Amino acid sequence: MSISMVRRDEIVLDFKDGFAKTELLPGTFPGIQNYKCVLKAGCDVQPELFSDKVAVYCFTKGKGYVTDHKAAYNITELSFYVPDFNQGAVCIHAVEDMEFLCLVSDMSEGDWRTYEAGHHVLPIFNPISQCREYTQDCKGPHTQSWSVLSSKNIGRVMLGVVRAIGEGTTEKGHPSVDQWNYCLEGADFNLTVDGETVGQKDGDWSFVPAGLDHSLVADPGKLVYYIWFEHFVKEFDNN
Repeated sequence: MSISMVRRDEIVLDFKDGFAKTELLPGTFPGIQNYKCVLKAGCDVQPELFSDKVAVYCFTKGKGYVTDHKAAYNITELSFYVPDFNQGAVCIHAVEDMEFLCLVSDMSEGDWRTYEAGHHVLPIFNPISQCREYTQDCKGPHTQSWSVLSSKNIGRVMLGVVRAIGEGTTEKGHPSVDQWNYCLEGADFNLTVDGETVGQKDGDWSFVPAGLDHSLVADPGKLVYYIWFEHFVKEFDNN
């Protein structure tokens, strides 16, 4: 099998003080580390903060809250959080058992130049119900898509969510970005990369290298539901 992926039941979780963190598909792109995290009910974790890396948290299951130097944010649905680099402590508290992703990307000198020219004000917290919906011609007519992070606003990362029943996304290879996908609750669809197809379900994680044709499509009555995370393979041209 040439598709790079890890299934939910293959992810080894070693808990300490109610928290586990495991890297997913290490080495898929230089300077990027993606982690699956689980926090048990009633426990807290203060995640590592970075002065030179973008960290994006995707809260995929369970209820809880995040606090930082500016506010407290309730997690009651699929939600996304980007801290202000290493400015002030961040704490994640689980009211129920929680699952979340931690997506970490290095910031190069070129990324900082683009960031300084204009960027989203951090920290960011957005539940899915407050994310902007968008359409795309590579998606089925009834497929819903939401934008969480858009191009050139925080380094070279972009992130969104796709949901559909019986259809999904069929996309020509995009040579400028690598893409990772995380299947959300209830997902049951087919991932095809460069002509090879595998089934995907809740908690599976996959990687699509830049340039390869790919699709994420469900059979009739089945659910496509996933987070996509993209990273430009080259720095932006700021000239």
